[in-house]
Amino acid sequence: MADDSMAFLESLGQLGGEDFLRSLAERVLAQLMECEVSNRLGAGKHERSEDREGYRNGYRERPLHTRLGTLELKVPKLRQGSYFPGFLEPRRLTEQALTAVIQEAWIGGLSTRKVDDLVQALGMTGISKSQVSALCRDIDERVDSFLTRPIEGEWPYLWLDATYLKVRQGGRVVSVAAIIACGVNQDGRREILGLGLGESEAQVFWVEFLRSLRQRGLTGLQLVISDAHEGLKAAIAQVFSATWQRCRVHFMRNLLACVPKARQSLVGTLVRQVFVQPDAASARKAWRQVADELRGRFPKAAALMDSAEADVLAHLEFPAAHRVKLHSTNTLERLNKEVKRRANVVGIFPNQASIRRLIGAVLMEQNEEWQLQHRYLPQHTMTEHSVGMDPLPGLTAD
Repeated sequence: MADDSMAFLESLGQLGGEDFLRSLAERVLAQLMECEVSNRLGAGKHERSEDREGYRNGYRERPLHTRLGTLELKVPKLRQGSYFPGFLEPRRLTEQALTAVIQEAWIGGLSTRKVDDLVQALGMTGISKSQVSALCRDIDERVDSFLTRPIEGEWPYLWLDATYLKVRQGGRVVSVAAIIACGVNQDGRREILGLGLGESEAQVFWVEFLRSLRQRGLTGLQLVISDAHEGLKAAIAQVFSATWQRCRVHFMRNLLACVPKARQSLVGTLVRQVFVQPDAASARKAWRQVADELRGRFPKAAALMDSAEADVLAHLEFPAAHRVKLHSTNTLERLNKEVKRRANVVGIFPNQASIRRLIGAVLMEQNEEWQLQHRYLPQHTMTEHSVGMDPLPGLTAD
């Protein structure tokens, strides 16, 4: 045994500093895992014992990122049950939430072939209701703490965007809106402020959600950026005394839908000329010129431009350094893609609580990543913004 150890160390020594340390760490951790598995099974590898409580079943590869580099580990697998090394980081909260949602659907008899395959792939067999409840309770406490935390300081900008998910309700499958609120504070830091679930067409739902943000401490709001959903638009006007910015990306989609497909490229080019103007006055002048040019051939598109001018160009009244981030809800685009990716794994959620659990976990992890990144808006430019400025005429709350 001593000779084997010496030979191993000599071979590692020939690799050089970093390779030596990395290989040594891999070997030590491999031995540690073998010891843990042996203690759990009551017998070593290939050992015959009356006290044996199970058998090994090969290995699964698992990378471990360390200061020495990436260690390529081989984690032992068991024929019955599962083994996870104590020194490795447990599954991220999102993965735990996803597992909980799948388990909940499985226990409730709502599974499909897709869910069945996922359950088996995750090794979730023989799961009891009490185990599911304990896992869900732990995740829900963490997610609820994040989504209901006090909102401190002033938040000049707020983005609102909704995505739609399928859920079982009263024996049928319905669509619910999941609205995500993201804000930037006076330090230029971006945070996810809330998540609301409800009927997409119900103004009452939107009003309740926005009031909950205000009750948690959302103040100093000057600009709200969202799509032109009628219920949401009315709720913003009812709850906040702030300027409303209509998402430019959504507006362009609505505008081009009023134009024959063969002419959409031409109209899109004309309208985008407005967005490259250096100031608000020039942009409004160009906007009206384009609307007049379209009026003869595309009256519906011209009428839409007439009604949406103040809303689409509202961000031009704010500091130039901020405008590229304020004209649309694109700040939530990547986040929404991640939400959809996770939701598509589930397909149909068993209930709204499971939506809040999984999507809330995604938002919580994304928010933590944002805090490690650079400021979303330069801090020195935030002082250029007049917090006490009056909203634009015609865009104030009732």
